[in-house]
Amino acid sequence: MPAPSSQRISRRIGAIAPSATLAVDSKAKQLKAAGEPVIGFGAGEPDFPTPGYIVEAAAEALKDPSNFRYSPGTGLPDLRRAIAEATARDSGWEVDPSQVIVTNGGKQAVYQAFQTVVDDGDEVLLPAPYWTTYPEAIRLAGGVPVEVFAGPERGYKVTPEMLEEKLTERTKVLLLCSPSNPTGAVFTAEEIKAIGAWAAEKHLMVITDEIYQHLVYDGLEFTSIAGACPELGDNVIVLNGVAKTYAMTGWRVGWMIGPADVVKAAGNLQSHLSSNVNNIAQRAAIAALTGPMDEVETMKAAFDRRRRTIVEGLNAIEGVEVPTPQGAFYAYADVRGLLGKDFGGVVPTSSAELAELVLNNAKVAVVPGEAFGPSGYFRLSYALGDDDLAEGIARLQQFLGSAG
Repeated sequence: MPAPSSQRISRRIGAIAPSATLAVDSKAKQLKAAGEPVIGFGAGEPDFPTPGYIVEAAAEALKDPSNFRYSPGTGLPDLRRAIAEATARDSGWEVDPSQVIVTNGGKQAVYQAFQTVVDDGDEVLLPAPYWTTYPEAIRLAGGVPVEVFAGPERGYKVTPEMLEEKLTERTKVLLLCSPSNPTGAVFTAEEIKAIGAWAAEKHLMVITDEIYQHLVYDGLEFTSIAGACPELGDNVIVLNGVAKTYAMTGWRVGWMIGPADVVKAAGNLQSHLSSNVNNIAQRAAIAALTGPMDEVETMKAAFDRRRRTIVEGLNAIEGVEVPTPQGAFYAYADVRGLLGKDFGGVVPTSSAELAELVLNNAKVAVVPGEAFGPSGYFRLSYALGDDDLAEGIARLQQFLGSAG
């Protein structure tokens, strides 16, 4: 009989860092449940209910017994067709429904994309600040995340020249997220085309996360690298979902779109991993993608109002600088000017330490920059109610403004 292993948890899984954004949200909810008046800026989750016509479509789907059975592992044909049509309409990329795989939320699409195209030792160029899940998904695939940091002075946007500096013979993939989580930065059409041309010249695969594509402000237009850069050919994978645009975070419907061989391989993986997504949620997603955008525009107008409020409020704090985000629903605050300051006898030297002080003293939950790259920053989601937003900013101004 073989000797028992001294390590119960596999090294691969044991090395995963927990989701910092979910951890902050969970702690805030625990404190609130215990009676603490905590205001959470952690989770990227719209505070609006899912639009009624989408909920009604789900209710109707419950009356059809066929939805209680297994369905195709890669997604309902009607939903794959709706995704292909929406992609052509919104991203300018003509794809066949056979190129679409429906996943259990956007995170599964991220995971499967890297599992499908990354081998051990392959390097993935990862513009930073980045969403906290990206590097973990890359490492789980055996890949090596290579951070390319662009600070607030660059609007948190990398350039081809910056990417070139980190390029090696092992580079296989470039990840792009615009509008960005966590910064809200939006690449212009010219910037997207320049990056796409560079990636095509280097024969890189591009994985682009477009889940915030409908949340763009200040008259900007969303530009998809898949639609704007035909020179990439079939070296592009698009990730998306209904969560953010339609206030459907809990419905868990995302998707990945890619070339035939990638989709076939990812489909094989999903057939063993999870099989089909909940059929009722898929029917709701069809209604979302094919229905009116009126309520989406209403939510977007509220996000825009909150965006301006949070930027003005945070920039009023000495030692805090916030570039105006032009997409998504996040503000990425540069708080390096507060590190080393005295807060009632405590001197934080990192944004993680400062975030802990803010939570304990101001009862405000923010996600520190360590979750997204270098220390010295806070991510604040403004996808919460207007009253909580105003109160949270007031508390931050009072506490952070007390630094000695």
